[in-house]
Amino acid sequence: MASHLRLHLAAPPPLLLSHRSLHLPRPPGSPATSPARAPLLPLPRPPLSRARPARAVGGGAEGEGEAAGGGGPGLVGEDSATFRLGDQSVASWAYFAVILAAVLWALNVLWIDPGTGVGTRFLDAVASVSDSHEVVMLLLTIIFAVVHSGMASLRESGEKIIGERAFRVLFAGISLPLAVTTIVYFINHRYDGIQLWQVQGITGIHELVWLSSFISFFFLYPSTFNLLEVAAVDKPKLHMWETGIMRITRHPQMVGQVIWCLAHTLWIGNSVAVAASVGLIGHHLFGAWNGDRRLASRYGEAFEVLKKRTSIVPFAAIVDGRQKLPKDYYKEFFRLPYIAITALTLGACFAHPLMQASSYQLPW
Repeated sequence: MASHLRLHLAAPPPLLLSHRSLHLPRPPGSPATSPARAPLLPLPRPPLSRARPARAVGGGAEGEGEAAGGGGPGLVGEDSATFRLGDQSVASWAYFAVILAAVLWALNVLWIDPGTGVGTRFLDAVASVSDSHEVVMLLLTIIFAVVHSGMASLRESGEKIIGERAFRVLFAGISLPLAVTTIVYFINHRYDGIQLWQVQGITGIHELVWLSSFISFFFLYPSTFNLLEVAAVDKPKLHMWETGIMRITRHPQMVGQVIWCLAHTLWIGNSVAVAASVGLIGHHLFGAWNGDRRLASRYGEAFEVLKKRTSIVPFAAIVDGRQKLPKDYYKEFFRLPYIAITALTLGACFAHPLMQASSYQLPW
């Protein structure tokens, strides 16, 4: 599965990305500012007291200039999915590799391995509530959602107490095992429910489901824009992205999860798939509201500017004219993260048998 469960088949595989904003060079001899390049929607002056400044794309000052390629209002958020090789540190990525290996080892020993971990006992405790796979599936999703969204809501306070890096480690250390359990349980029991419909034999359904699942990961992956921050190698930040997929929808992870759930529920067609989808979609709808609340608290009026020219419903802001796309908007997708997610999503598709075989080895 995907979600910010990364059923997080909600969270795409890690990408080598950088959170640094892209700066385009100013043409030689051009003035620093020009009436012709004034933003269509200028930021309030003086700078907002609660909003942290976001660097604009296009060579202007903070909050000024045009969006990448020209033709749109100046960015108040960050340019997303940028990656510059010259900005990368070999030591940082080596450190990341060591952390990843340590996390996977600890996850296996402390949670997954039935002999040494507590994951099996946790699942047994949840399963003792009901003999229904649908109920257990829904309970696992709710537990993950409450912990994941609850800790996200406490992030600002938690970071003040123990620091950004320590809170990220705590957040991941609690969320990841719960996500793994929920994913494995779904894989192992996805065909155990009551069959509600059967469309697998209809021509074109397989292709529709495959294409929908593939597209869903282009919406799901923005949480991996800052891989070094995810691993707490770089200091984690609450980012307010504005370019790329964010122009289509302000909450791409929610949209991607809805697409993924609808596609898989259509294909499987039973009550367990419906229970998983209800839990996941509900979690992400709450996450969309909670995410807006947190960004508004952190960035103040700057987020209100972004909110007015974006939409939750895909393409809605573009259709009604609130989102002004640059002429070369397509270039915002010709970046390493999108190329990487294409390759990794195809790899995950072909690795389905391996994922299933690994899940079946666990008594979950």
